[in-house]
Amino acid sequence: MAFCASCGQEIGNASFCSKCGAAQGVASTGASPTGTAAAVAPAVASPTEGLAENVAGLLCYILGWITGIIFLLIDKRPWVRFQAAQSIAVFGGLTVIRIALGVMSTMIGGLIGFGVLAMIGMLVGLVGLVLWIFLMVKAFKHENFRVPVAASIADSIAK
Repeated sequence: MAFCASCGQEIGNASFCSKCGAAQGVASTGASPTGTAAAVAPAVASPTEGLAENVAGLLCYILGWITGIIFLLIDKRPWVRFQAAQSIAVFGGLTVIRIALGVMSTMIGGLIGFGVLAMIGMLVGLVGLVLWIFLMVKAFKHENFRVPVAASIADSIAK
């Protein structure tokens, strides 16, 4: 059974893939013109080959900025790279804000009170949770949602 080298669709003996239209190479017998067996180099596959673009976009958000960095490094598709960069910008920014709130509550907790900083920290956590779920759903539906401040940062990172 033969499969398309570009998209993985079953092609049988066809010279073109019916799904993506990619030309399929002719199968080699493995013998050289002199009659000796030729060495065939194995094809190197991308780590995300076979992974649908919407699933890769969803996985960019699954562990926040950590999976964003991973997918930015290993995936070359522009839409997935944007989702990975947006994940880095959104969840990296929220992580920096939460760290800053923790430092502020340690340093000046007695002046403002732990209640106010704790409420702000919980609000940031709630915003992060809502954004996390929302962005994963949008990515799975393959909808391009741009978080207002983070999208411009993501555009510069993804290039």
